[in-house]
Order: sequence, then C-alpha cells, then structure tokens
Amino acid sequence: MTEVLEEVPAQSSSKGGYGAKDIQVLKGLEAVRRRPAMYIGDIGPRGLHHLVHEVVDNSIDEAMAGFCDQITVILKPDEFVEVTDNGRGIPVDIHPTQNKPALEVVMTVLHAGGKFDRHTYKVSGGLHGVGVSVVNALSETCTVEVKRDGLLYRQSYRRGEPSGPMEKVGDAAAVKWPIKTETGTRTLFRPDAEVFTKVAFSTDVLAARLRELAFLNKGIAIDLIDEPHGQREQFRYTGGLSAFVEYLNEGKSAIHKKPVAIEKAREGIELDLALQYNDSYQENVFTFVNNIHTIEGGTHLVGLKAALTRSINNYAAKNGYLKSVGFTLQGEDTREGLTAVLAIRVADPQFEGQTKTKLGNSDVKGAVESIVGEFFGEYLEENPPVARKIIEKVISAGRSREAARKARELTRRKSALDSGGLPGKLADCALSDPESCEIFIVEGDSAGGNAKQGRDRRFQAILPLKGKILNVEKARVDKVLSNEEIRTMITALGTGFGPDFDESKSRYGKIIIMTDADIDGSHIRTLILTFFFRHMKPLVEQGRVYIAQPPLYRVKKGNREAYAYSDDERDRLVNEIGGGKRTGVALQRYKGLGEMNPVQLWKTTMDPETRTLLQVSVEDAAEASRVFAMLMGDEVAPRREFIEKNAKYVRNLDV
Repeated sequence: MTEVLEEVPAQSSSKGGYGAKDIQVLKGLEAVRRRPAMYIGDIGPRGLHHLVHEVVDNSIDEAMAGFCDQITVILKPDEFVEVTDNGRGIPVDIHPTQNKPALEVVMTVLHAGGKFDRHTYKVSGGLHGVGVSVVNALSETCTVEVKRDGLLYRQSYRRGEPSGPMEKVGDAAAVKWPIKTETGTRTLFRPDAEVFTKVAFSTDVLAARLRELAFLNKGIAIDLIDEPHGQREQFRYTGGLSAFVEYLNEGKSAIHKKPVAIEKAREGIELDLALQYNDSYQENVFTFVNNIHTIEGGTHLVGLKAALTRSINNYAAKNGYLKSVGFTLQGEDTREGLTAVLAIRVADPQFEGQTKTKLGNSDVKGAVESIVGEFFGEYLEENPPVARKIIEKVISAGRSREAARKARELTRRKSALDSGGLPGKLADCALSDPESCEIFIVEGDSAGGNAKQGRDRRFQAILPLKGKILNVEKARVDKVLSNEEIRTMITALGTGFGPDFDESKSRYGKIIIMTDADIDGSHIRTLILTFFFRHMKPLVEQGRVYIAQPPLYRVKKGNREAYAYSDDERDRLVNEIGGGKRTGVALQRYKGLGEMNPVQLWKTTMDPETRTLLQVSVEDAAEASRVFAMLMGDEVAPRREFIEKNAKYVRNLDV
C-alpha cells in the first residue's frame, strides 16, 4: 500500500517559527570559512601555523610513500608562505566524476584526496581529506604549481575560489624552484587577515615541527628559510629517533651511552622506538602515529608502558634484585629518568576526534607490547652492565615513591567546605565556582599584603610565597613534597599531586603568577613554571596558568598619570604627558610589587578590565622539556653554551 502525502505548506519562521527555509546549506569551502576553528583548532597563532603544517604534511606523506626526500619552507615578505617538495606532484588530469582537473578538486573540494584507500598511500597522517583545501579556503590568495611529465601546471585561488582555470605553463625545467626537481608541488599562500586574529608567523614554532618531522623521517632534508630576517636552517637527521632522543637528553647525564633502538614491523604496524635513561627524575615519553604527535597518548603508549614495566620486573626478579626490596616495582618507577620516542605507522589509525591527539586502535596495544617486550627484554639480557644501572635507578625511584606516598598525605585535598584544610597564608575568595575564581601566586609577604588589600574579594584569592621555591628539575618527588611552599601551593589549588592529581578538582579557573619585574622575580617565576610543567602539566595544557604583567614605570605630571610596561612605552608617555618636554614629569621605576600601593596594584595588574595577562601555553612539549632540562638541570656545559649564544639578545641585565 502506498501512502500519499499531502503537500505541506511552507512554514513561517516569524514569531519563533522554524521552517525549511531556515535550514542553510553551505556550499564548497564556505563551511570552512564560516567555522574555521572546526578544522584548524582556533583562529589564533596555533591555527595560523596549522596551515603550514597541513601543507608540509602532504609532502611528508609523499616522503613516507618513498617519493620525496626534499622539502623547503620559505617565509616570505608580507606573511606569504611557500612550501615546495620533490614528490610526484598533485595529479593534473581530469577527474572522472568531477569533470575538472584533479588539482582543482584537491584544492577546492572537502574530503577529496588520495588517502582513503591503501593503494596511493600505504600510511598517511591525513585521513579526512580536508587538509590542503582548508588551507586554500582560509587563504586570501593561494597559488599551486605542479611539475609532472616534464610540464609545469599552475592554478591560483582567492579565498578558496579558483581565479581561473588550471594553466599548462610549459616546460618544467625552464621554471626555477627552490628545489631542483623534475616532479613535485609548490604551494604559495597568504593566510586571510579577515579570518585570523593576527597574521604573523613564528620561525621558532615552525622550526620545532619541521625538526620533529626530520627526526621522524630519517634522511629527509627539510629547509626552513626566513627571507625577511635572512635566516636559514636545515633539518636532516640520519640517526632518526635515536638522534631525537639524544637531542631531547641534552643537559642530562645518560645512564647508558647509546639509546636503545627498536625497528620492527609486525601485526599490521611498523614500529620505531628509541629510549634512553638519564639521571633526572622526570619521564619524557613522546608518541607519534603516521608523523602525528599524539599528545594524549593512546593504545600505543599503553602498550609501551606495559612492556617496559613487565620487562624490567622480570629481569629484576630473575637476577635477584628484588630480594631485599620491600615493595613491588610499579610503572612510574620504571619510567623515572626515561626519555623515549615511539613512532608507529598504521594503515588505518583510529583517532579520537579531528585533532588526532589520541590513538584508539585496540589491536595496537598488544602489538606494541609484544614487540617492545620481546626486544627490550633481550637487550637487558645481552647488556648486564646497562641493565644493572637501569634496575638500580628504578629501585631508587621505588624507594622515593614510597617516601613520597607518606609525604603526600600532608597535601591531600580537603573538602572545599573544610576551610581548616587550606593554608593559613591563603586569602581565599568568596565564590566557590572554580570557573569564576582566580588565584594570584605572589612573590613575598609585602606584595602579598598589597594584593590582599587591593583585590576583589569575591573572586580573587591571594597566596604569597616566601622566597624561591625548590628547583623541581633537580629533585625527586619526595623532596618536592617536603618543600613547605610547594605543599602550600598544592593544598591551595586542591588538585592533589602525583597519582592523586586531578586537574578537574582545581579550585580556581585561572592560576596567575605575579612576581617582581626584576631578575629575582624572573627566577622565581621560572621555578614556579618548572613545577607546573613537570608536575601539573594538564593545567598548563588547558590554558589555566597565566603570568601577570605589572608595569615597569609610573609617569606623572600634575593630575595626569599613566603606567608604562616597556621602555618604549615609557618614552612615549613621557613625551605625551610632558607635552614634548621632560620638565615637571615625575618618573617612578617599580623594582618590586611592594613599591605599589594596593590601589595602584589593582588598577595596573589585577583589574580584569585593565590588566594584561600572558597565557602560558605548550606549543611544542618536546622542545619545552629539553629547554627546561637544559636551563634548570645539573649539566653546566649546555647551559653555558645557551648563554653564550643568546647573550647578545639580553635587554635588561641586573648586576
């Protein structure tokens, strides 16, 4: 029986109505321009640099397929970026169903690419087919050149739309590229200022990712050229992940000279692992899937951790190391002082979300655990002197963990209603909703007193710290927890510590570090940041940690008063307030927060309406970890080299 539906009249959308005409259909790349954050994360610096990463990742996919060994990234004037590779070049023949060149399809159609089957690319990072088309959509202008079959093809676009048809320019050899090649792709684009909050590329941010890719794909040469500043750097590492681990361990003393390296293909995955133990107390493990940094880990990381724990426990028990130890070695013990990079390649990785920060393939865990367990177990058996040093390090870590467990009882989070559990020096706020509250970690009692008087008691809490806290880069967790100022911070924040740490229990949505604008203040701030990075990193990753920006100067003449946060701003204000003359202009230099009265501190540094805060972020965890170890660790030589190299950039030297 066939049911006949009567024609339904168009529904009005007036007075709150909701009809068919209210449903919008976005065509082509319009959806990307309307909601760019869905595709690149955000429209700030992170999303801006993501555009370059997307183009480079296409070249890297060519490299993983065995067709590319040179990539050049050039930052050009006016924020243009050019990426060139010597791969096969994007296809230019007519697409069978779209009836236009494949190049135009790739650049203008979402979910179009050669990565959906396993023929063109066996493994790939880009699985959604939105990468380079998104770059095109979010660029004011974009031009792509392709060298194939001895010819050069070119097509230009404006905000995702073709400016004209694809052109066959002529002989490929007659056109000079940054890379001398007969085949390949060159992409030149300029991000759209209408989309991004600010179009300004950072060479350091790009260098960190390109260096990472060069480590992960040994032998590939990646050049980064900054034309406006006349800088050039090449990343090429024949040592692969072993070279990566040695790079990360700069500033630390390795327990064994050469990293343990494992390369093996089994059960549908290709595994590449390098690990090395050092004398530090931190665990630095970085994981990648098809060159994508899985910052949240996943099943491959779970498999690695399980294999290390089992292998070390088995070896220690077999060789009698555990007879006099009154506890069982745990996973965290086996990873103290470990630096490791695990990279796997999987034909069909299942990531959790478009951001691809966590791997979900259940079969990968067993494969990684099997491969690593087998080969690392053999390594320990074949290298007894190294195995003994690792076991001694692990047992020492276990003893420290037991001591820390007892010390941690002092810092366990009390109920938010149990005010007796909060530190006495903490001036808490009235509101209880964490997202509405912020805490200022302040240097010294004097500044703390001013901050307590000047704050808004409804939502601002003040925690003054006495002197410089412990450098946690050089201390085990039991010593960290024995430091009174650190225990005070942990208790005030309410997150717990170590195995008990839970960032969702933070009592404050913003954690603001407020120190003096001098060398001692900078040192204290660095010590506090080191603590957060090493022991409360999720708070940093979630963007909850900030640095207050107190003014350096007060400029005053008569009833006019202004504050300067830099020397240039000071000179401008002196000229402005003094009417072009310095006569009668009072200039006060603030060396410390205690020199401001409560009203001044509130107006310049604490008032949400007028203050400036710097949000602490981790763009590149591997590089950040290396720099923290170098600057705050025990090894003097790398720190001296860093100082000698960067001394010329120092602007304010307090001697």
